[in-house]
Amino acid sequence: MTRMRTGAFLYPWDVVGDPDAAARVADLGVQQVTLASAYHSTRALTPRHPRHRIVTAGHAAVLYPVDEDRWSGRSLRPYAAGDWAPTADPYGEAAEALAAAGLDVHSWVVLAHNSRLGADHPDTSVVNAYGDRYPWAPCIGRPAVRAYLIDLAAEAAVRPGARGTELESCGWYGLAHLHAHDKISGVALGDAAQYLMSLCFCPDCRTGYAEAGADAGELGEAVRRALEPVWGAGSAGASGAGWPAVERLIGAGLAAATLAWRTRAARTLQESAVAAVRAAAPPGFRVLLHADPSAYHCGANAGVEPRHVLGVADGVVVPCTGGPELLTPFVEHRADPGTVVAANLTVVSGMGGSPGTLAEDAARAAALGATELRLYHAGLASDADLGLVRAALRR
Repeated sequence: MTRMRTGAFLYPWDVVGDPDAAARVADLGVQQVTLASAYHSTRALTPRHPRHRIVTAGHAAVLYPVDEDRWSGRSLRPYAAGDWAPTADPYGEAAEALAAAGLDVHSWVVLAHNSRLGADHPDTSVVNAYGDRYPWAPCIGRPAVRAYLIDLAAEAAVRPGARGTELESCGWYGLAHLHAHDKISGVALGDAAQYLMSLCFCPDCRTGYAEAGADAGELGEAVRRALEPVWGAGSAGASGAGWPAVERLIGAGLAAATLAWRTRAARTLQESAVAAVRAAAPPGFRVLLHADPSAYHCGANAGVEPRHVLGVADGVVVPCTGGPELLTPFVEHRADPGTVVAANLTVVSGMGGSPGTLAEDAARAAALGATELRLYHAGLASDADLGLVRAALRR
């Protein structure tokens, strides 16, 4: 197998309470663990833990004690974990155990993805062209949301013992969401329709569109008009895919205005978040962003402009389970040989991963210019999956 620095994702509850967990992960042959310090709600399998098999995290939370001086008196602040957290500082305890096993620990920070924030503070959420709020998607165009996310990035990233961080959802979130009992697949949306359904029409975004040369009322009407055939057809075929399809649906001028505003909001958030982390971190602390090279895409791997983001952060983590092609735009703009372009591969077969082809997938990623690997997810994978990972990394 191509030799690259390799890290695996992990939750603190995979480690705390399991005395064998850290050694088991080290035995895989990875050098790094990317350990969740701030995470969204989830229901997670723990197939080897001696005390439990399922952890249900009821809401987005930080997995360490917050700095009360930082957050005192602020309406937007991190939520503490509930009874699913095994201790008061699960991140710290897990990080200490992993470091003792010889692993580098980097924090894993989820930013603009928080359903409880949207439920408690509805005005923080993305509002679509129909007036529907997405409570899971904080609007990064809102100043109060940005201030909260920037401080959260700094605090959750720079944990004791962490040698770097990976910031997920550092950009726009949208319609697509792994939501409990999701019932929105009755109409299959292409990525152009997904983009239109992800546009925000909160007061700050309406102002942003106006500054970019588009009337928000006209834009909303154009979005609703463009999507009407989609609801009737019940498939993505009515909308098409890619940025040219967005331009066809609402016109090139309106499309350009939306992208100009949203790109500016995302870029400045990324710049500020990375700067805040670096200001709080010791020298040599590495900051990576989970990213997609199409600036209009939304989600955990936020859409970015490759040249810009590689000039801001120390590198990116790129989703490659479906193939390594998304690496290419980042590799093409990688001017500094120290910049990280990490290929993220799912190794949980039950989640669509292919641990049996890890060696081949890693080789393809390396051939396209990947400098590191990330494996999702050492805590969720079965023993059989981990056996295949171990064998691949030892070749």
